[in-house]
Amino acid sequence: MAQIVVGMSGGVDSSVTALLLKRQGHDVIGVFMNNWEEKDEAGVCTSERDFADVRRVCDHIGIPYYSVNFAREYRERVFNHFLEEYRRGRTPNPDVLCNREIKWDVFLKFALQLGAEKLATGHFARLGGGDGDSWRLLRAADENKDQTYFLYMIGQEALSHALFPVGHLTKAQIRDIAREAGIPVSEKKDSTGVCFIGERNFKRFLSEYLPAQPGDMRTPEGRLVGRHDGLMYYTLGQRRGLGIGGGGDGRRWFVVGKDLKNNVLLVEQGDDSPLLYSQRTVIEDLTWISGKPPVKPGEALVCQARFRHRQPLQDVSARLRADGLMDIEFDQPQRAITPGQSAVLYLGQECLGGGIIQ
Repeated sequence: MAQIVVGMSGGVDSSVTALLLKRQGHDVIGVFMNNWEEKDEAGVCTSERDFADVRRVCDHIGIPYYSVNFAREYRERVFNHFLEEYRRGRTPNPDVLCNREIKWDVFLKFALQLGAEKLATGHFARLGGGDGDSWRLLRAADENKDQTYFLYMIGQEALSHALFPVGHLTKAQIRDIAREAGIPVSEKKDSTGVCFIGERNFKRFLSEYLPAQPGDMRTPEGRLVGRHDGLMYYTLGQRRGLGIGGGGDGRRWFVVGKDLKNNVLLVEQGDDSPLLYSQRTVIEDLTWISGKPPVKPGEALVCQARFRHRQPLQDVSARLRADGLMDIEFDQPQRAITPGQSAVLYLGQECLGGGIIQ
């Protein structure tokens, strides 16, 4: 049997991942990644709490465990990019970059140096191919939990060493397995949000790193309706936290755009504003699971796409351009297509890759 490193987060998914591999007879090592060292607003370092859960789980299963610190690499390769995107008025997804730059690069290299043949995680995803064929990334059995959206930037080298042992299970099945085995975190709630923000106030967190530039909040016609605290705090389609009083037609206000040149936040009443919907987009920084584009420049690919995690797959036509960008046309208008987020392409069960919405 193989020696396998399991990326342990202290949650139930990675815990059951380690349990299943141990039951299969593998030589399993649990490793906890510490990517962020600062404490939250309550003075608590959540990574310390999570590592305590990892220790309890590994002791219960009967496997050795380590903690590794990749905080410097995370800051240099993920967090700095996160800040730069907000400076540009965009809304980045650091979890996507973390998978490529940290989990499936720095962490994978660490696992291989330990002598492991494989790196396993609790991601909801499945593998296909191998044995001489190119590896394929497949959607999870639990469509509501599928995490291939976050994994589209990893390539063949990473997938050749990857294992996703819970990708064929539903979340309910994972919790059942954990309960039956007496896993200490069987009832622990799922983590939400970006690891370095956690449950803290996002606006307060971001203001510690980027200077805010307050400005006008106006309708697309130019009517002044309020003031914003800084364009970086808002995203397309947002309705909460705008602080606009009554008036107009009585409907809720939504962010419909950003005028970066004039530092103006564009807002409009009603969720049906035409400015919230688009028929097409352009994506950049393309990456493909197979290592090469699925079509030649100028050719159209009829497929599906996801523009945010857990969004139902949308029918699209994608056309690769000679300049390395890709045009995506939607069969149905899409709401709040947000620059800086990822557009991920699928062909049936297979995740092909994707890019950043320009």
